[in-house]
Amino acid sequence: MSCTEIQTSGENHCKKGCNTEIHGLQSIATLVRSVEETPKPISTQVKGTIPTWIRGNLLRNGPGKFEFGNEHYNHWFDGMALLHQFRIEDGQVTYKSRFLRSDSYQQNSERDRIMVSEFGTVAMPDPCKNVFLRFLSRFEMIKPTDNASVSFVKYKGDYYVSTETNFMHKVDPGTLESVEKVDWSKYIAVNGATAHPHNDPDGTTYNMGNSYGAKGVFYNIICVPPKQETDDDSLQGSKVLCSIAPADKGRPSYYHSFGMSANYVVFIEQPIKMNLWKIITCKMTGKGISDAVYWDPKQETVIHLIHKKTGQVSTVKYHTKAMSTFHQINAFEQDGFLMVDLCASDDGGAINNYNLQNMRKSGEALDQVYNDMCRVFPRRFVLPLNITNDTPVDQNLNTRPNSTATAMKITNDKVFCTHENLHGDDLEEFGGLEFPQINYNRCNTKPYRYFYGCGFRHLIGDSLLKMDLEGKHIKSWYQQGLFPSEPVFVPTPEGTEEDDGVILSVVITPTEDKGTFLLVLDAKTFEELGRAEVPVNIPYGFHGAFHPTG
Repeated sequence: MSCTEIQTSGENHCKKGCNTEIHGLQSIATLVRSVEETPKPISTQVKGTIPTWIRGNLLRNGPGKFEFGNEHYNHWFDGMALLHQFRIEDGQVTYKSRFLRSDSYQQNSERDRIMVSEFGTVAMPDPCKNVFLRFLSRFEMIKPTDNASVSFVKYKGDYYVSTETNFMHKVDPGTLESVEKVDWSKYIAVNGATAHPHNDPDGTTYNMGNSYGAKGVFYNIICVPPKQETDDDSLQGSKVLCSIAPADKGRPSYYHSFGMSANYVVFIEQPIKMNLWKIITCKMTGKGISDAVYWDPKQETVIHLIHKKTGQVSTVKYHTKAMSTFHQINAFEQDGFLMVDLCASDDGGAINNYNLQNMRKSGEALDQVYNDMCRVFPRRFVLPLNITNDTPVDQNLNTRPNSTATAMKITNDKVFCTHENLHGDDLEEFGGLEFPQINYNRCNTKPYRYFYGCGFRHLIGDSLLKMDLEGKHIKSWYQQGLFPSEPVFVPTPEGTEEDDGVILSVVITPTEDKGTFLLVLDAKTFEELGRAEVPVNIPYGFHGAFHPTG
């Protein structure tokens, strides 16, 4: 185990095209291969100590099956959802997993071939149909998948597994069984929703989803109210808070998440674009939706603010240079400014680098894939909230001390911003930071000091990082050849400080059969407390949540 603390300062930049390159990357092909489910709990071997106050289930989601019969998926995001549960109680851990019995999984299993199209894979016409029917099927629209493989989310206290289509599955966190398939479009006018909703302390949940229809193309802000005794189901009472038209209706922006402060939803319209015509004609061309997603560096990034209580969209738009972002860290209001913290890069082509052919490369070919990618770093934008006709033009409106971010009014409805770095040069040694997490219940929408994430000196996370915003110190956990997943913060009962708690992460060893373990770090010191070794193979996944049971 390695734990280091370093003080950092400096500027971040895109690694793509610079002199620093990685050579000799370890193959990760075994981390993106199909595995068997483990539906009954199995014991793990605990080394070190797992605190007895941790009582609950670490729930994880991600792809676990990448082929049916002789047909293989093309993209990492396409694999069938495998749900994982690490049950922690009295210092011991059990593990189990189940494939989500989605309609997609069931149809594919029954025919032993890919019957439902996914993000990077188009289901080919059924060979059992005659030639004419196979020809006609080319002109059908791709139907949205219910393969909810991205994350576990909560609405009104119920757990769901979610992707980015209009389908979710309500799941029992104890059994991992699907309770109900849920269609967002039966409640509100959206064709999908993100797998990263935000929750207010009163139980109100916010999300975003696009709508495509006769009235046009819109980004919709979704509000799900707190649970009521009269509710028949969790999404009852959901509403579209507001709708925002894309700058180009035929090419709306792709987004994976959004930000939220005490009073605002923060939507970042980035120049990762979706060509709707290509999506509509996917079956005709035989190319996946991923082929319709592209990066347009000539477009600026636009930040929209939506007031959570009124649904009013701010007339002032905050612009910055072209950047891409998948995960927000936090957002909070202070002294008339809105701080928006996120992980971002200066290139938006990364989503198309995660096809399975790339991830299964080795040697120089794998090195080349990584070295062609842009690194992701944590950034902060400081947005002045009180823009009026009298606000001066072409001068930096950011008056916060020790902040290098800028915000300049261009017109009454446009402010151009530059970011400040939430890191220094030494973060580059870890390849940047992604999968950010905070002490959510305590710090979401509020000023905070710490965030956690994975370092990326590979296509997937290869270290765990803790960033201290006071002085920009980094603590790290790293072991060569090990690949940790997204860190999940679990607070200590009655803890008084922001980092009183533990970090949970599932760590995988691609060179060792059944070399997976649940890692427990002291969130304050970042020292390893213990690990629970799991005697089965687990693929590298995406997101999850901790469900307390005691």
